[in-house]
Amino acid sequence: MNSFTIKDLENLSGIKAHTLRIWEQRYNFLKPKRTFTNIRYYTNEELKTILNIALLNKYGFKISHIDKMSEPEIAEKVFSLSQNEAQLERIVNELVQYMIDLNVEGFENTITDYISSKGIEKTITQVIFQYMEKIGILWLTNHINPAQEHLVTNIIRQKLIVGIDNLTTPLKINKTVLLFLPEAEYHELGLLFMYYLLKNRGINVIYLGCNVPLADVGYVVKVKKPDYLYCHITRPATNFNFEKFMGNISKNLSDTPCIISGLITHNYEKKIQSPVVIKKNISEVMSFIAEL
Repeated sequence: MNSFTIKDLENLSGIKAHTLRIWEQRYNFLKPKRTFTNIRYYTNEELKTILNIALLNKYGFKISHIDKMSEPEIAEKVFSLSQNEAQLERIVNELVQYMIDLNVEGFENTITDYISSKGIEKTITQVIFQYMEKIGILWLTNHINPAQEHLVTNIIRQKLIVGIDNLTTPLKINKTVLLFLPEAEYHELGLLFMYYLLKNRGINVIYLGCNVPLADVGYVVKVKKPDYLYCHITRPATNFNFEKFMGNISKNLSDTPCIISGLITHNYEKKIQSPVVIKKNISEVMSFIAEL
């Protein structure tokens, strides 16, 4: 069983920790336990409960009314939300819940059904990417079991690879992008996602994959002369120095623009040296692709 902090609940549900504490005092649906140092922590079931309650509250249900509902009633109300945005959030929350429960079948079936209905790209942009954004904070804080992470990421990875392999497009853009992850970074889902998006728009892709020394990137750059480098950094090793990494790119690969996205960029506010460019969200990433 996982244990989650109130900050985890805030990040996953969008409900501020201050509000969660007020809800704990006034209502019965959230009863955190305490460590021997009196710090709140929450169980799997409490996380799943707050995800559903936060969704209902966001789309018009009063907390006092939700507090009187049984768990089956809450689940029924969540499933019956009619707004498209609410349905997408419900699906993303379901994926989080399936991951927590190690429900591999439920997780894969949800993604497969969405692919069948909407196609691989909408599944990536509307569901998988939002899921990865939501769950990524738990990877950074090590508040999920590695087994949970490996099971779900491998399912997503398989879907992305199949989508890339089966992709055909009449588009052809005379640009080449080299995709790589730095040494000690093995989380390649974001990079595979970029591979799909670029290939779908007729852009040439050189895919080096994960854990690539910068010297090897430099060698390929000299031979292939790509127009751009791209890496999506989620959770590198603890000794990874982001500023040093960017500095090495500026020093050794100064002739090739390098786009960096991923969780590591979200709160980075310092000045960026050329040729590095940071993209902090999916909208910025999509704008970059559209401009190629």
